[in-house]
Amino acid sequence: MTASNSKRATGLGIIRILISFVPLILTILLLVWGMFFIRSEQASKTPLPQTVIVAIALIWGVGGIVLLFFTGNIVIEQLPEKSARRAEPILFVGPALLMLTWALVIPTIRTLIASFYDQISKNFVGWKNYIYVFTNPNMLEVFRNNLLWLIFGTVFTVIAGLLIAVLADRSKFESPAKSMIFLPMAISFVGAGVIWNFVYALRPVDAPQIGLLNAIYVGLFHGQAQGWTTSYQPWNNFFLIVVEVWLQTGFAMVLFSAAIKGIPAEILEAARVDGANEIQVFFSIMLPTIAGTIITVSTTIVIFTLKIFDVVWVMTGGNFGSSVIGTEFYRQYFTYNQNGIGSAIAVVLFITVIPVMVYNLRQFARREAL
Repeated sequence: MTASNSKRATGLGIIRILISFVPLILTILLLVWGMFFIRSEQASKTPLPQTVIVAIALIWGVGGIVLLFFTGNIVIEQLPEKSARRAEPILFVGPALLMLTWALVIPTIRTLIASFYDQISKNFVGWKNYIYVFTNPNMLEVFRNNLLWLIFGTVFTVIAGLLIAVLADRSKFESPAKSMIFLPMAISFVGAGVIWNFVYALRPVDAPQIGLLNAIYVGLFHGQAQGWTTSYQPWNNFFLIVVEVWLQTGFAMVLFSAAIKGIPAEILEAARVDGANEIQVFFSIMLPTIAGTIITVSTTIVIFTLKIFDVVWVMTGGNFGSSVIGTEFYRQYFTYNQNGIGSAIAVVLFITVIPVMVYNLRQFARREAL
């Protein structure tokens, strides 16, 4: 091939690469236009019907992502092999990173900045909002409640999940029993709150009690119907924690059951042959072997309890001394329009969750390395 033909081929290759970028650029512009179109329709005085906006958002979102990867693949195919290998992470992972930045990183930074401003995010107030968060008596009650959720919710869930996993492993009805216990995981936190509202329901003394717990308490023990989630503060928080334990025990049970089944049967049989009873086998062999799983499950449930919102909001609305960080943030930000204090509470919750999440990620990375 002559030098002129080589230059011509190189020029044509560059032109093909440049042309391949056209569909990708048009797709990006389409996605940006769709975002501003949906926002403008929502803010418009005469917006399209909500169902139409939702349909457009689904088509634009899902179809746009598929089109984005399709047009990105066209660009990759036109690039030389070395350039293609370098460009693949940028074109295929880059959009996801941009979306995460737009949806998570930027709002986090904006929330952090807003936490140093007043209720209308106009005047800089420094650490005033954080001083309020850590000194206000109501907020101290909120932190106390979250601590109760953190300790007792995690401990009860882990213990219940572990016991059920060990006992079910020896049962003839292992599969149906585990299915029934895992079933609450299919229910949303809001749905669980509604269900347990009926369990704790309180009616006037002279009326039949439709709440399961009050019906049992009145019928069997001849006691007076109680407001389980409204009275006995702060002990009413434990009646809410029961709901979280009911929801998460199935999750803990499944992971513990898988870990227990991974213990070599030869080790367990050798211990029993040496004269160890079942309690000794459990504490000396099972627990040390699945310690990593116990820690992972515990940290995951800790994150759930720190972010708890739905159950408390549905069952008590954060009243009667049951408010937690999530409900207090919602109340300050959306009910009282205290943007600065609400943002400060959100930042505190975010900072609290970060160490647990980092630890979890390190544990997962260590397991992948092994």
